[in-house]
Amino acid sequence: MIIRLVPGVKATGHLKFSRCPTVLCYEMTVQKMKKNRVIKFESKERILQKARSYVESVETFFDESDRAIALLLKAMKLADRDLKREIMLLLGSFAKETVVWPLYDLMTDPSENEEIRHDAAIQLSVIGPLLKNSQLLVDRLLQEIGCTDTQRRLHATFAIGWEGNFLAATSLIERLFDSDSEVQQTAVNALCNLRDDRILDLLLDRLNHGPFEQKRIILFNLWRFYSKREKVTQVYIKCLDDENAELRFDALVCLGPITEVRNHVDMYRKCLKDKDGRIRELALKRLAEEASDAVRESCRAEIQALLDDPDMKVKRAAVRFLSKNGE
Repeated sequence: MIIRLVPGVKATGHLKFSRCPTVLCYEMTVQKMKKNRVIKFESKERILQKARSYVESVETFFDESDRAIALLLKAMKLADRDLKREIMLLLGSFAKETVVWPLYDLMTDPSENEEIRHDAAIQLSVIGPLLKNSQLLVDRLLQEIGCTDTQRRLHATFAIGWEGNFLAATSLIERLFDSDSEVQQTAVNALCNLRDDRILDLLLDRLNHGPFEQKRIILFNLWRFYSKREKVTQVYIKCLDDENAELRFDALVCLGPITEVRNHVDMYRKCLKDKDGRIRELALKRLAEEASDAVRESCRAEIQALLDDPDMKVKRAAVRFLSKNGE
């Protein structure tokens, strides 16, 4: 091959010649790239290690916030469930606007672990009301609620239930009649989370006519209607007469946090004679722990009768009650 030099131009460096000018050009270009360009690559292990350092130290996260957020978003795709959950919590607390759509993608990804999809739905329900503009998220979740895939409906139903999100009410009410019982129960939770007192009567109707598991989940959520506490209390008391022992027990459990024993002594004395041993035992414990000396004294005869109760747990509770009162 013959090389013609341009007059006045001094040849410098070393050229590797080839019979093909194209190959010569390629080899020279590759040599130049190797000298001038370094490709940076972070391994999965390195990304996860750094992510853990941010999760363990909020100070480090704040010091490197821009880089930290970008890296944590990468790590969220690679991490195991425990670390992924920690990353969701951290970004959900300090980078809501940035993490909302990665969370949505996790929640709707059918290849993702169901527990992780549920974790993502939880975080969306937490950050939803805190976004500057949540309308786009609400619109997308409403689409998901109406889809044919049960798991997608389930997670979206959970995610959209945040306080004040009244736009979701109609779609959530429809889900009370979903073909899947788990979606129905999740819809009850989500509706109660809206904190809309107008929904209470609808839930009470489902308490009378809905399937058993839906009734139970409604009972455990009625306490959320703070301004309707007296009405809710009466609903619980009425349920103590239900023929189903599970519902009676659930109602008594729910009464504890919202009522005072001294205001419902006759109700508790009635529970001491319930057919279900769990109810008798719980009534005994409440009277022993919360009732006044005068009330406990008035119940002495009923308590002494329980020393012969066929349920050993009830017997022990009766013994403790009487021992506490000096017998």
